[in-house]
Amino acid sequence: MPFLSDAVAVDLTCGLGDDGRWHGWVGVRVRAAALRGLGLHPDQASAAATNPSPPAWWHADAERRAR
Repeated sequence: MPFLSDAVAVDLTCGLGDDGRWHGWVGVRVRAAALRGLGLHPDQASAAATNPSPPAWWHADAERRAR
């Protein structure tokens, strides 16, 4: 993992859901300084999408070809 152990926090919460069954939720937090080193911090231009996403048919075709 490219992060130091103190740069990442993982939280696990368990409880009953609306349907009465047990569910688990995981939360992951990464310090901004660790993201900045990888060019992923939201304030950096490299973190934003610069081009529109491909059309939906392109994704479907790629999935068909993967099989």
